[in-house]
Amino acid sequence: MDIEKELVGVLDEVLSLDGRAASFTAATPLLGAIPELDSMAVVSLITALEERFDMVVNDDDIDGSVFATLGSLTDFVRGKLAA
Repeated sequence: MDIEKELVGVLDEVLSLDGRAASFTAATPLLGAIPELDSMAVVSLITALEERFDMVVNDDDIDGSVFATLGSLTDFVRGKLAA
């Protein structure tokens, strides 16, 4: 499974980016850079990640650094899947 590619799809869907996420790279900033990614969207995104990757995200698992870039989010999901 290409986790980064899956994440791009989730971001595009949850944030209603209409395909803009297709150009995202690991270095693409997310939180604070994408207006659609506000605090409410973060909650929706976490829920979508839990469903898509069949994982559980606890409150103490996340902080702003997880959503800093597509790469940091990818690393977070990889770590959760490996655990």
